[in-house]
Amino acid sequence: MGELRRLIRHKSPLRGRVYFNDRRDSADCQIRDISAEGARIAFTADVAVPDVVDLYLPHKEQTVCACVEWRRGSELGLSFCNDARAPGAPLTSGDLALRVAQLEFELASLRRTVKRLTGKGEK
Repeated sequence: MGELRRLIRHKSPLRGRVYFNDRRDSADCQIRDISAEGARIAFTADVAVPDVVDLYLPHKEQTVCACVEWRRGSELGLSFCNDARAPGAPLTSGDLALRVAQLEFELASLRRTVKRLTGKGEK
């Protein structure tokens, strides 16, 4: 099956928190990858979440509304459902924050690769 996403998701080793049921319930999660339009998250325990959740990104101190697109075991595919921006419209501060997060993930990955290739990561 071909790739359906318009934007590439970047791998991330970040922790997050999912809030649901009007923020009465929540669960910690691992953000496996993220883009400006969505994310793939995983839970360490079985968690039953509704189709719309709030994903808290502690490293950005930002919460985004997300719609569950798919479920596979302990993983969920999310699309950010509060992006009503039309194509070509100026970026908002929330859009910019997500783009900065993407670039930070990519930079961290590149740094790890450089360390591995130059042998500086070895002791």
